[in-house]
Amino acid sequence: MRFDEFQALRQRQLSASSPLLDAAETNVYRALAAMRPESPADMTTVHRCDLARAWLRRFELPQEWSGRAMVCRGVRHGLGVVFHWLRAVQARLWLPSDVYPVYFELARAAGLAPESYSTLPAPVLPRSPADHRPEYLLLANPSKPLGRHLSDAECAAVMSWLRESPRRHLLIDSVYDLGAPFAAGTRRLLETGRAVLLHSVTKGWLWPRTFGVVLLGPAQAELAEAFRADPPTPAQLRLADRLLSEHSDMPRQVVDELAARAERLFERLPDDVLAAIPTASRTCPGNYFFPVDIPAQTLQREYGVLAMPVSVFGENSWSGSILTSLADAFGPTPTAAR
Repeated sequence: MRFDEFQALRQRQLSASSPLLDAAETNVYRALAAMRPESPADMTTVHRCDLARAWLRRFELPQEWSGRAMVCRGVRHGLGVVFHWLRAVQARLWLPSDVYPVYFELARAAGLAPESYSTLPAPVLPRSPADHRPEYLLLANPSKPLGRHLSDAECAAVMSWLRESPRRHLLIDSVYDLGAPFAAGTRRLLETGRAVLLHSVTKGWLWPRTFGVVLLGPAQAELAEAFRADPPTPAQLRLADRLLSEHSDMPRQVVDELAARAERLFERLPDDVLAAIPTASRTCPGNYFFPVDIPAQTLQREYGVLAMPVSVFGENSWSGSILTSLADAFGPTPTAAR
């Protein structure tokens, strides 16, 4: 079931007479709309190089990396640029099959034929042997709908995958990492010198498709010109400057609000449903996706909980489902389930 199909079904289910606990809202911007900072009214000129250095300082990364920190309009834009380059160098691309369907849309629009691996109920890295082509593995850390960071063992497995061939590289989507510095696993993978990091103000500051940074590795140096030729608008740069300088505490506030919403969700779940959510997902800062090893139909029929089937996120044969904590019922002034 595609995302749009599920959303239509969700609205029908919530409008029906029998009450359901809505644990299937996914729009964080709507849920946290009151928190989003306003865009600046001034017309100050902001330079990309200054924003790149400010971003590096915030995440405690070396300032000498500023020449590799490519300013862009967010992770989608950054991936679009990277994917077109991967097509030009005839690279092999691995995408998570059950995280974000837009990954595949962007890759195919760039002329790539991506291969896939699953992340639920735990990531299973591809086992195909390396060949003569450059090979890129995209992973999200933390990952949705897994709802947690990669474990130490999983990071070690990724590093082992890299060591099997000098032509292997990573693309790390860190948009759901609301902390600073980035998670320890992400930093370890960056230290290999074979990772491209993608980040944006989408989740931490609630401004999608506005500003992001793609931190290139040495092997992707030729991509710099493509990013410089396709920059954010002056208004987007001004907004990014304001977010990083005047609203530097915003991601922490988002984490706190999401933690409060998660607790309200947990309080309303039956004990055996709550127990089926992995501890790592329940405790990951800023998380609002909670995998549970119970089918969505069972949750609705036996517990009155509306959850998302995994197919909403992509292809996966796992029988579990996904809960979220974004519905109005879990907000600051909780409303009754409709």
